[in-house]
Amino acid sequence: MLFNSPIFIFFFLPTAYFVFWALHTKRSRYIWLTLTGYVFYAGWNPKFCLLMLFSTLVSYLAGLGFLRTSNPKVRKALLITPITVDLMLLGFFKYCNMAISTWNWLTSGWGHSLPVLNIILPLGISFYTFHTITYIVDSYRGDIRPTRDFWEFSSYVSLFSQLVAGPIVRFRELQDDLENIDRVNRWTYFNVGCSYFLVGLAQKLLLADTVASVIDPAFTDLAQLSTLGTWLCMLGYTYQLYFDFAGYSNMAMGLGYLFGMHIPLNFNYPYRAVNPSDFWTRWHISLSRCLRDYLYIPLGGNRRGDARTYINLMTTMLIGGLWHGASWTFVAWGAYWGALLCAYRVFRARWDGLPALAQRLLTFVLAIFGWALFRATTWSAALTILNRMLVPQRGIGFPGETTLVIFLLICAVFAHFEFSMDRLGEKWAWAPDAAMAASFVICLAEIVGRTPSKFLYFQF
Repeated sequence: MLFNSPIFIFFFLPTAYFVFWALHTKRSRYIWLTLTGYVFYAGWNPKFCLLMLFSTLVSYLAGLGFLRTSNPKVRKALLITPITVDLMLLGFFKYCNMAISTWNWLTSGWGHSLPVLNIILPLGISFYTFHTITYIVDSYRGDIRPTRDFWEFSSYVSLFSQLVAGPIVRFRELQDDLENIDRVNRWTYFNVGCSYFLVGLAQKLLLADTVASVIDPAFTDLAQLSTLGTWLCMLGYTYQLYFDFAGYSNMAMGLGYLFGMHIPLNFNYPYRAVNPSDFWTRWHISLSRCLRDYLYIPLGGNRRGDARTYINLMTTMLIGGLWHGASWTFVAWGAYWGALLCAYRVFRARWDGLPALAQRLLTFVLAIFGWALFRATTWSAALTILNRMLVPQRGIGFPGETTLVIFLLICAVFAHFEFSMDRLGEKWAWAPDAAMAASFVICLAEIVGRTPSKFLYFQF
């Protein structure tokens, strides 16, 4: 089920919302949120609800184990066992065929290739796996007290607003809201919730999808694009990816507010970043924090000298790239950002000495080159894109170039200039409210008149 589909807007969301507020006890609201999460997920493939339930049960039982023992060896087993189970499930469904394809390539001259398996990747498995793993690690560290209420934990894991494409919300970030779920006032965050949801919907439908309608056909014939056309397409993808994923995250935040929960900000104008490190404090913030807290810092962070710091940065970004997809192009994308972060540490004094505008422009251009690896489905496509971006070449134009330029200018305004959303929906102001009302009408027309498009991060 998609946030931008008629069934979600006109049926699922109103039903989930009104029934939730008609219930008054913690337990009933936990159960309802769990049921709505599973119904939402079942709209894609009901069979994989069992997989999510299994992962939820394993993590919940591990949490109960932490409550009942202080024995270091037992606690270590309670940490390692469920994480191993979660990672094995993720590894099988997401990376098994990548491993088989890689093995077949490495042994291509031996004549013993392995068959590629017919595996369907469960939607959102990377996200809810991170939810369960962070819960286990935080319980082991003593950062949270595990819940005894299964329905509370299951409502956290299956919360439909952030189930499929994040943000990656840690249990400790929602624990207070869940504990007070029976005392929250329905109207406290209603306006801000609706506003965030509408902003995200407009980002997805009016910006990301419009740009995609022009650049997607062009990307099917990369060899025919000129250097200018390739740059236009990559600039379009740069904005499409941002508004698509930031739009989903803003909708998730808005839905959280509507149900009395604070889902944290996931994007903070990343294309205004002044250096590679700053970019990763602004882009997919929830993932960046998880990689920092559960991988980079445990590896030693920057506490063991420069050489170890560079190794830790590269390792973290390589795994971050692999998390995004079972393809070596994603690993290369992670390595690219790891190299940029290392280079920034080496040349930080010189970089920081540049004018702020130059720092932003350079970071933005470097991000575009990274997105070439991210967008390409094969090495051949990646090399073609990079070659045409770097080496001036002639080519044919593509339909919609003028439309694309216009929308790129519009996207640039919303991506590079900050608009305060801190007080969004808290007070009436005729200009922004009129703009949001107009956007809402246009979005409804798009929802009714167009087949809903998937969000790009669903594939991860």
